[in-house]
Amino acid sequence: MKNMKPRQHRRRVVRKKQCRLCENKIFNIDFKDVELLKRFQTEGGKILPRRITGNCFKHQKMLAIAVKRARILALVL
Repeated sequence: MKNMKPRQHRRRVVRKKQCRLCENKIFNIDFKDVELLKRFQTEGGKILPRRITGNCFKHQKMLAIAVKRARILALVL
């Protein structure tokens, strides 16, 4: 075998994601605000999870309820 060196693993610095809704001081999420809701959905219409968006629990719960209400009224997919 050729000269084999042990692989060095690079550590990735992971920043804690901040809730964008808390930063912008948004207290209520309205189901009629389609532009905001589309930011937190995939193209297929699925709601993105907290670990990807970085939302806090309170805002993620409000977001899920708003998306579900908007789906009933066919405002979003």
